Amino acid sequence: MKLRPWNNIKIDECNEPLISIPKSIFRLTPHPYMSLGAPYLTGADPWVLRRSVLNRLIRAQQHLSEINPQVQLALFDAWRPISVQKFMFNHTIQETCKSKGIDINNLSVNEEINDVIEEVGRFWAKPSSDPLTPPPHSTGAAIDLTLADMTNKPLDLGGEIDFIGPESWPDFYKKDSFKLLLSKYQVFQDRRSLLFSVMEQAGFVQHPNEWWHFSYGDQLWSWLTKKGNAIYGAALEVSKDITLLDPSLVT
Repeated sequence: MKLRPWNNIKIDECNEPLISIPKSIFRLTPHPYMSLGAPYLTGADPWVLRRSVLNRLIRAQQHLSEINPQVQLALFDAWRPISVQKFMFNHTIQETCKSKGIDINNLSVNEEINDVIEEVGRFWAKPSSDPLTPPPHSTGAAIDLTLADMTNKPLDLGGEIDFIGPESWPDFYKKDSFKLLLSKYQVFQDRRSLLFSVMEQAGFVQHPNEWWHFSYGDQLWSWLTKKGNAIYGAALEVSKDITLLDPSLVT
């Protein structure tokens, strides 16, 4: 599997701790990967991020509230141990093969299986333990999220999170939204644009293949912003420190 262009970015780890995301930011429950049996350590909390990333997430929620008080951010996933990345990477390959009618245990269809692995790899980062190429979520710098109304009902953004296919590209509906005004395509594009806008305003970058994936401080962020280096590598432990850089951001 090919390295992504941002995997060559140098990481100057700043040793900022992972801290808990306040429950004032809505999260989708039950946690999707825990529900599948992903191997989190006993008592592990997936709802953690690096301190500066969390501050920016809170800022994004505030931006959204100012623009549209009827909508809120809805968290899908945050920090992800490499063991969970490996579990989900393999799970997605298995499920994609199953959906295509490919027997993953049949050696005669290795070429088809390899095609699936490549396809999955465009969305799921390789579960590498190499400190030079950490999966984004393992750094505590990346978050998957969508939008929800104030009754905690997720809005339809034209595709499920983690879907393997072109519908997941951030601007997939842009062309059709211009052609068909007041259509569902325009609604999908407007909602994706709103999510992108508030996250970008808070300093995040968006994954080029995933409308739901945003990050700050990792290799992708450095590559897109031309910062020269990333500031977060893989984060293995959760700090007991829950102090934000800017306590006034907590509401």
